Amino acid sequence: MTDLIILFVAGCTAGTLNVLAGGGSLLTVPILIFLGLPATVANGTNRLAILAQNVGASWNFHRRGLLEPSWLKAALPATLMGAVSGAWAATRVSDDQFQRALAIAMVGIAVWMLLQGRAPASRDADVPSPRSDRPSFHLGWLLVGIYGGFIQAGLGFVILAVISATGLDLVRGNALKVTLVLAFTPFTLALFARAGMVDWRLGTALALGNLVGGQLGVHLTVLKGQAWVRKVVVAAVVVFAVRLWWSV
Repeated sequence: MTDLIILFVAGCTAGTLNVLAGGGSLLTVPILIFLGLPATVANGTNRLAILAQNVGASWNFHRRGLLEPSWLKAALPATLMGAVSGAWAATRVSDDQFQRALAIAMVGIAVWMLLQGRAPASRDADVPSPRSDRPSFHLGWLLVGIYGGFIQAGLGFVILAVISATGLDLVRGNALKVTLVLAFTPFTLALFARAGMVDWRLGTALALGNLVGGQLGVHLTVLKGQAWVRKVVVAAVVVFAVRLWWSV
């Protein structure tokens, strides 16, 4: 019972962080590992929470008219292909290999967050068209999908980095982000489940926490703001990354 409470609280925290700044999985995956799950199983189990969180987020963005269908249509095929490939690869690495990869990714994301300036405000300008005629557009989303399928943790930051390079504003960019993740997560979750890498009991507790945390994040955004949360996330990510690396 204690582990379920811990995961519910962790899910609340992760959901809140994902609304405020992103990076919730950078906390939940290590916590699942510390609770005794093998690293690869923690990676698969975390997908339940991601799925639950993005169902609500995608619906809210859609009903507010912030999701751009042309961008979703252009980015989804390559992202989905990459995600399935990444998840397939993740089911075939050892726990030690995945744990090392996760630690490296966490440090990389932490460095990227530290180097990032203040996020630009959303714009009311005309929405740019996706440059789907360029091979680099599809290659970028393919790599996003591979990362998301293999690790997932920190994917929000990776997607926003790609989106910011395309000129899409962050509000619509976030709508695209959560909808893309929602679209490929059932496939990656199915691959992990087929490989026996999902703990449904722990994953359900984490998913419920993520749902609650997403709502809390809206209120905390007004109270504290993203700059404060970014500092908390960076500190926590570095601590978890060091702990993960030396625990192998």
